Amino acid sequence: MTERVRVGTIGGAYGVKGEVRIKSFCAIPEAIADYAPLTTEDGSRTFEVTITRQISNGLAARMTGIDTKEDADALRGMGLYALRSQLPETDDDEYYYADLIGLDVFDTGGNPIGKIKAVQNHGATDLLEVFGPGLKTTVLIPFTKEVVPTVDIASGRVIADPPEGLFD
Repeated sequence: MTERVRVGTIGGAYGVKGEVRIKSFCAIPEAIADYAPLTTEDGSRTFEVTITRQISNGLAARMTGIDTKEDADALRGMGLYALRSQLPETDDDEYYYADLIGLDVFDTGGNPIGKIKAVQNHGATDLLEVFGPGLKTTVLIPFTKEVVPTVDIASGRVIADPPEGLFD
């Protein structure tokens, strides 16, 4: 498990007075400000965050040290990280994406399928992006209890029962 967890991404400038667009990865998007100070992945920059309003596909915010449109645009695509200790504990069967990435994936027969490369969410459900030996591209597995009945963070593995033909 990592010390820092990605909680959002800066989408660039919002307006001309130094506000930024933020895509929050928090269950309650505005809660991203509660985990401040937020940092860059390597911890070299720190930001206090004040949400100013909800906007289409995210939030508008003021961040310390970001005073101009140019400052905000220079941060486009930058991940925002919070210390794990600042985040709420997860319930059973709840996971931070950061904890899933890199886990080994096995089928229900114990055969290795690959590793979780990323977790995607395009609205309907979370998808585990899996890549492994014998695969030319990544495969997306629905992250549901039916398809992924076992997640064992401590052992670094998940058990999946992917839909028929997904790995053929």
